Amino acid sequence: MCVRSCFQSPRLQWVWRTAFLKHTQRRHQGSHRWTHLGGSTYRAVIFDMGGVLIPSPGRVAAEWEVQNRIPSGTILKALMEGGENGPWMRFMRAEITAEGFLREFGRLCSEMIVESCMEGICKPDPRIYKLCLEQLGLQPSESIFLDDLGTNLKEAARLGIHTIKVNDPETAVKELEALLGFTLRVGVPNTRPVKKTMEIPKDSLQKYLKDLLGIQTTGPLELLQFDHGQSNPTYYIRLANRDLVLRKKPPGTLLPSAHAIEREFRIMKALANAGVPVPNVLDLCEDSSVIGTPFYVMEYCPGLIYKDPSLPGLEPSHRRAIYTAMNTVLCKIHSVDLQAVGLEDYGKQGDYIPRQVRTWVKQYRASETSTIPAMERLIEWLPLHLPRQQRTTVVHGDFRLDNLVFHPEEPEVLAVLDWELSTLGDPLADVAYSCLAHYLPSSFPVLRGINDCDLTQLGIPAAEEYFRMYCLQMGLPPTENWNFYMAFSFFRVAAILQGVYKRSLTGQASSTYAEQTGKLTEFVSNLAWDFAVKEGFRVFKEMPFTNPLTRSYHTWARPQSQWCPTGSRSYSSVPEASPAHTSRGGLVISPESLSPPVRELYHRLKHFMEQRVYPAEPELQSHQASAARWSPSPLIEDLKEKAKAEGLWNLFLPLEADPEKKYGAGLTNVEYAHLCELMGTSLYAPEVCNCSAPDTGNMELLVRYGTEAQKARWLIPLLEGKARSCFAMTEPQVASSDATNIEASIREEDSFYVINGHKWWITGILDPRCQLCVFMGKTDPHAPRHRQQSVLLVPMDTPGIKIIRPLTVYGLEDAPGGHGEVRFEHVRVPKENMVLGPGRGFEIAQGRLGPGRIHHCMRLIGFSERALALMKARVKSRLAFGKPLVEQGTVLADIAQSRVEIEQARLLVLRAAHLMDLAGNKAAALDIAMIKMVAPSMASRVIDRAIQAFGAAGLSSDYPLAQFFTWARALRFADGPDEVHRATVAKLELKHRI
Repeated sequence: MCVRSCFQSPRLQWVWRTAFLKHTQRRHQGSHRWTHLGGSTYRAVIFDMGGVLIPSPGRVAAEWEVQNRIPSGTILKALMEGGENGPWMRFMRAEITAEGFLREFGRLCSEMIVESCMEGICKPDPRIYKLCLEQLGLQPSESIFLDDLGTNLKEAARLGIHTIKVNDPETAVKELEALLGFTLRVGVPNTRPVKKTMEIPKDSLQKYLKDLLGIQTTGPLELLQFDHGQSNPTYYIRLANRDLVLRKKPPGTLLPSAHAIEREFRIMKALANAGVPVPNVLDLCEDSSVIGTPFYVMEYCPGLIYKDPSLPGLEPSHRRAIYTAMNTVLCKIHSVDLQAVGLEDYGKQGDYIPRQVRTWVKQYRASETSTIPAMERLIEWLPLHLPRQQRTTVVHGDFRLDNLVFHPEEPEVLAVLDWELSTLGDPLADVAYSCLAHYLPSSFPVLRGINDCDLTQLGIPAAEEYFRMYCLQMGLPPTENWNFYMAFSFFRVAAILQGVYKRSLTGQASSTYAEQTGKLTEFVSNLAWDFAVKEGFRVFKEMPFTNPLTRSYHTWARPQSQWCPTGSRSYSSVPEASPAHTSRGGLVISPESLSPPVRELYHRLKHFMEQRVYPAEPELQSHQASAARWSPSPLIEDLKEKAKAEGLWNLFLPLEADPEKKYGAGLTNVEYAHLCELMGTSLYAPEVCNCSAPDTGNMELLVRYGTEAQKARWLIPLLEGKARSCFAMTEPQVASSDATNIEASIREEDSFYVINGHKWWITGILDPRCQLCVFMGKTDPHAPRHRQQSVLLVPMDTPGIKIIRPLTVYGLEDAPGGHGEVRFEHVRVPKENMVLGPGRGFEIAQGRLGPGRIHHCMRLIGFSERALALMKARVKSRLAFGKPLVEQGTVLADIAQSRVEIEQARLLVLRAAHLMDLAGNKAAALDIAMIKMVAPSMASRVIDRAIQAFGAAGLSSDYPLAQFFTWARALRFADGPDEVHRATVAKLELKHRI
């Protein structure tokens, strides 16, 4: 028998770990040698691992040691490092987990493997034994050598090394124990002392086991608790040389139909007869008087459990083989003949997913401790998108890598564990569930993931490849609704985590991570909702498209796009410092100087932008360039729901307009300015947060001037994001920068007003969600100049509104809202739709535009910060004329100039916002006019420099620069042309400062 196969057998994997740990513990207690009862001392055990001779004082986690080729000749020294604060002592005090111990321990180890092929010496040449002893620094009499070949043992013995011939692993271990003077069989991988709240009575359990196993005389019962398993507590038992596992229901009041260990026992007993690798179950005890709850007992199945799905230390080919074996055993489970094994009544036939959705909703509701928005959305969404079940098979229900026991040397599954959630159902649910790790981060504490790992380099198949592998083995066509199954899988995990958290509050949960799961439930539910959105978008794309404009317009070409700079994004030059203690009414120039609630809101928005908005930009831009561009993007609508759920909604309404915070967040102009700049770094974020023009101005108009009936009809849907609106003022025949020029007529007729007029550049009017047009026209041409105009609320479904065409801005259509040219022909509007009354239009328009000016300017600064960030990333990565662009003097000058101009404009805008908060819009007229002069021109210059740095790419839709530039240029007209603002500044300057 080959010694390598003996000492890498599943049995001796944990035996050798124990030998080392016991020795280490004794050294900490003052002894430096293994001491035999007769006085002999041994400090190393040497054995063969197949071409590699290891001088070893035992093994710490055989799978880890072999996989990483960490020689045990240096393990002892590394383990002793740090004394009382070293990894071993902290592990012994339960301050770190076994995984944490192994990670720290691995960092302390160095190479000391003796390789025959490298040294040119093979056994039984005595030089190879001498080399081992030299590296260990030991005398021959201090070492033990194990082998199965007499010739090898003979030469070692001649040197004075004590030898053990390995004919049988058990006999060899017993002989080694006798020499070392202590037992090796005390530790089991992934176990720890029983948690105090999870203790079970040993005496009654031992009596039960003696009767079950027919044991007459026994030593003490050894009991440990496995550190994995979130639901049913699981224990390792050693009694009279029998290694067993006990799995029980948790104590206390349990959720309905959960923790059904009776079903686990039945399914494993049945599947064992079908060739599915499962532990050998011995007995089910439903008598709660034995240990307090029902339980079952099975034989311990030694082997490797890979708790880290990245499989550290393995070769890429071996990692791939592990995942292939995992896939194969799942196919074997799904191929079981239900009738042949007597499982045809193990669950209901058909409608598995609907029943599971109802079950997990019920389980979640029973353990709910607070409202989680994503869970509420999923509870509503899942029943509406149920797939049609194609097959009914045994489903495991919790099939993942760390529920499998593998052979220590071969990529072979020895046993599938944890059948608590098994039933008959849709096998695709198992496949999706087994891919959970592909979408979780490696730092996730309960289910470690690999979504931040390079799977190609590791050799691990991607989720899509894993699924294709399954379909190929099962002879099935790939399913199209994969994202639904992933959404359902993560929803179920979220419900399970919530149950664990609820039990942790009463001390019932078995996992050391239980108390953390309260935070994790929301994280996982958000992942589930992400998949739901992808599935919804897939369905949306497959729906037939009908153009609401009944005509085709020019579309952009769609190249592959990369909108965001690499690395972390930072758009503010203001250093993150502790909040400044400003006096009441002081100008806040940094987000970190905001009040704690607003600062928290700012950081929440920043996180939302980074996690949700920026990654969605390429898909949103692609939608804008597609044939479906005149229909709202489903992704935008989903992001709106996410923003609303996170409290990032309707931030724009100033405190002065909504002092009771009835409609908005109650922010001051300065506070909102910082958030508005942040939203301005993306073209889509303002709409996502329901803070985009022209809706913001129209909603503020309704808040300030609307009647209660007008608010109920128009304001509430706009605030809820269920409708959009437009503002119709500009006309093609007159210079509309002077609002008194407008010619559209509003004529009174019976109980209506009749509108006639020609308008253009009406932003948002093409959007199919647009339900309200705020119309400005003349009711009395003979009244004083600023009393001629009136504002009407016009429903968009009113007859007589004719959209002529969408207007382009530098060739961009800005779908789906667009900028329309419209004719109003005999449009009849009820008189109650008049705002404030006839002749109040100019007053309303000026009040509407006040805060809106700040909004545009802060968004422009956001544009500029994003453009500069993209520019910096670009020039660091591009070479021209033999050196990076960043080393070109003109590029450095452009970066410096852009930074200076951004900071100047930001300070000016914040000053204007500050004056608006302190003294009102009229008192801030000069500052408002100045920022309208400065911000658009500044943004145009900064964005233009960025475009220049990108070259031709800057003109494309691959980056947001072209659209940023277009909007910056357009805003030099949108709230009045530059010339008007210059004139205002000059007049006020001459009036007040001569």
